[in-house]
Amino acid sequence: MLQLTDFIIDCPDPMKLAAFYAAVTGRPIKNSHDKDNWAGIAFGEIELAFQRVDNYRAPRWPDSEHPKQFHLDFEVDEIEPEQRRVVELGATLQKDIIGPEGYGWRVYTDPIGHPFCLCRNKGVTWTDKGVVFPY
Repeated sequence: MLQLTDFIIDCPDPMKLAAFYAAVTGRPIKNSHDKDNWAGIAFGEIELAFQRVDNYRAPRWPDSEHPKQFHLDFEVDEIEPEQRRVVELGATLQKDIIGPEGYGWRVYTDPIGHPFCLCRNKGVTWTDKGVVFPY
């Protein structure tokens, strides 16, 4: 099983950009265990998230020399079957960040190069309505 959980925007300062979007949307910033590198705002089952990127280069729309930067996270109940499925569909595995306990994520690119992650987070519970995070 797979569920979209996050729409992630790269940025130099996650809390600063999250504060902007929290003010725009009127929604609170979620508590995070790593405020220097990650911030998020919940929108039902999807989180708008902000991730620190070193040496960040801002997009300059519509200039294709500085393209837009984002990626999608999909929570999965099992990494291996979903990896086989997305690779068969044309994805390419780029980086494996799964720890010894089986939790973490793998980064893939879609057939034209956009990154996305298959994630397995410790403590996530699957229900008939999707995933429930422990935080």
